[in-house]
Amino acid sequence: MTREEYHRQKERQAHAKAVEKKSYEAAKGKMDIPFLLLTLLLTAIGLVMVFSASFPSAYYESGDPAFYFKRQAVFAVLGIIAMFAVGKINYQRWRGAAKILLGFSVFLLILVIIPHVGITVNNATRWLGIPGKFTFQPSEIAKLGVIVYFADSISKKKDKMLTWRYGIWPYVVILGIIAGLMMLEPHLSGTILIVGTGVVMMIVGGIQTWLVGLGVGGVAAAGVLYVKLVESGVISYGKSRIEMWHNPWIDELGDGYQMVQSLIAIGSGGLLGVGLGKSRQKFLYLPEEHNDCIFAIVCEELGLIGACVIMLIFALLILRGFWIALHARDRFGTLLVVGIVTHIALQTFLNIAVVSGLVPATGISLPFFSYGGTALALQLLETGIVLSVSRQIPAPKNG
Repeated sequence: MTREEYHRQKERQAHAKAVEKKSYEAAKGKMDIPFLLLTLLLTAIGLVMVFSASFPSAYYESGDPAFYFKRQAVFAVLGIIAMFAVGKINYQRWRGAAKILLGFSVFLLILVIIPHVGITVNNATRWLGIPGKFTFQPSEIAKLGVIVYFADSISKKKDKMLTWRYGIWPYVVILGIIAGLMMLEPHLSGTILIVGTGVVMMIVGGIQTWLVGLGVGGVAAAGVLYVKLVESGVISYGKSRIEMWHNPWIDELGDGYQMVQSLIAIGSGGLLGVGLGKSRQKFLYLPEEHNDCIFAIVCEELGLIGACVIMLIFALLILRGFWIALHARDRFGTLLVVGIVTHIALQTFLNIAVVSGLVPATGISLPFFSYGGTALALQLLETGIVLSVSRQIPAPKNG
């Protein structure tokens, strides 16, 4: 090694140490209070609604009206602890876990479709664990795995994202593998969420703008083609869902039962609602009343005004998240927050759209509200990552 090379190496090491020290000092900043408060508010309201929506079925199934509430509350506490813990950690550490997390996600998705390993409920094999005691959906971990890996990989490529070789194909292949595994479960809603989140991160990462229009047009065309193929009988999966989306009253006691009961619950609420805890549809009329259809109970008990307030809180959380992304210290932080907030936004929109009959049923939960301990804990952990990024937002310059 020549003297010049030696000095250059020393300069690079000194620069790396300075950057690391600067990042460490920035990581001591304050969490974004508005985002934190909105997250805690949604979690608290969600717990109240889980108890209100679930106590009839909980009493009928277990003899304990608070059965589902207690389990959800435990995971809420664990999730909040994880949120604060992750919020204190420098988000740059997630770079090292990116490949491991993605690989582990794919492994779990393969595991869940192996016969006699995955747990099947309502003709869908989406869960791992011990039935009746502890189960979780690998797709929840896959969402985080895709977000962290895409954020790490895309943030390093910069101008290379304009090329097909580096900016398109690697991510299309990853999304294709995960989507294929999830559709074998089948899990359409999870596939839509992961692919949609990944595509948004690619757009933010800098792929060519004409590809964005091509992608949107392609997705729209694929959606229309799928509906037409289902209606014509070429594809059987999802046929009843499309039919019930058009008119659930043609089979109101069969395939259209859940949608009919959901619409009755929403309509019963009117402007002001029947009152918290006073829903009638939750008394074993509406299926999944504390899970996928909990927003219908929200509408029935709190009315249009209450439902709009909750949607406003979600909107504020999402907008604040994107504000944090815009002001993040680096591309990695921006992409992390964009991925997490996009995932929450898409899931919220799809759940409300399904419950209200705007789109066909896909079996998707409402973030922070629907019963599901591992999903809630992971959602709170993800918000912890956003809070970690918010701690390193550069202070505004005076003058």
